[in-house]
Amino acid sequence: MESPHGRPLEAPVTSTTDQPVPSQDILDAVYRIVLERKQLGEGEKSYVKSLFDKGLDKILSKVGEEATETAVAGKGGDKDELVYEVADLFFHVLVLLGYYEIPPETIYAELRRRFGISGIDEKESRTK
Repeated sequence: MESPHGRPLEAPVTSTTDQPVPSQDILDAVYRIVLERKQLGEGEKSYVKSLFDKGLDKILSKVGEEATETAVAGKGGDKDELVYEVADLFFHVLVLLGYYEIPPETIYAELRRRFGISGIDEKESRTK
C-alpha cells in the first residue's frame, strides 16, 4: 500500500540519526524533532522553525487547515488520502503541543483517563 505521494506506508521511519523508529514511538520521536527545530538559530532553515517564527496564530491556522483537509478527505472516502491528511494533522498538532511544550505523554495520559468511560458519561462529568 502506498500513500498518495508514492511512499510505501510500511516503509521504516528513521530519525535524524537514521535509526529506525518503532511505530508506537513515532509521535514522541516527531515531537522531539519539533522541539529541536524550535531551538534552531537565526538563518537555519526548517519548516517547523518557520512556523514557530511566525507565531501561534500561524500554527493554529495550520492546525485548522489540516483539520479541514482531513474532514474533506474523510468525506471523499479515499483511504490513502485520509491517511495522508491525518498524518499532516497529527504533525501540526505536535507543532502546537511543541509551542506550549506539552509532551505527547500528557495527551496519552488524558486518553488513558478516558479509556473505558462512556463518552456520554465523560462529557456529563465535565459539566458538573
